[in-house]
Amino acid sequence: METYSGAYGEQTDSAKQQERHYYLLSELQTLVKDLASSFQQRLSHTTLSDLALALIDGTVYEIVQGLLEIQHLTERNLYNQRQKLHSEHRALKQELVRKHKEALQACKSHNLAVLRMNQQAETEALEQRVKEEQSMMDEKIVVELDQKVVDQQTTLEKAGVPGFYRTTNSQELTMQMNLLELILKLQQKESQGGPWPIQHAALRPVPPRCSIYLLYI
Repeated sequence: METYSGAYGEQTDSAKQQERHYYLLSELQTLVKDLASSFQQRLSHTTLSDLALALIDGTVYEIVQGLLEIQHLTERNLYNQRQKLHSEHRALKQELVRKHKEALQACKSHNLAVLRMNQQAETEALEQRVKEEQSMMDEKIVVELDQKVVDQQTTLEKAGVPGFYRTTNSQELTMQMNLLELILKLQQKESQGGPWPIQHAALRPVPPRCSIYLLYI
């Protein structure tokens, strides 16, 4: 009797999973229609079916949510770093202007030409320093964001999400962007109480226009 009950329970769970798979696949097929036709053609029935399988238990949603949180922390950190550098540069320029003004006020007329020439050289040197430091900061930001893209690709690949692997190919990146868009839209719908509401307490509705780095490329 116990064996029969166990087998019946397994069959019931299997049937529920199959039903949920069909539901997710149907939703994905509907969402795909909003994509460009060139990408619709690349998202085969098999790919969408595999994606639906990966989404069945909601784990991928939680992974994407975690990636979003990491992204937001990274964005704030990089923004604060750039703002700090900008503030430092502004303070340096203001201090140089103040020093130049004081020097001009105290300068004898016969030394004025030399003083102005020296001040011009100091101003140009500071401008060059600011330009170089801003360029270095921008390069650092690009490198860090590129690494975040790699981290996201690797994480989603390990999670078994079809279409994700490490690549810099623009077409493949765009495909990954589209896959993420499908996942985020479906998560949004389910978190708002669709016919198959997700039971994971950690899952929250995706804020409007929320995306991860792959969607920025």
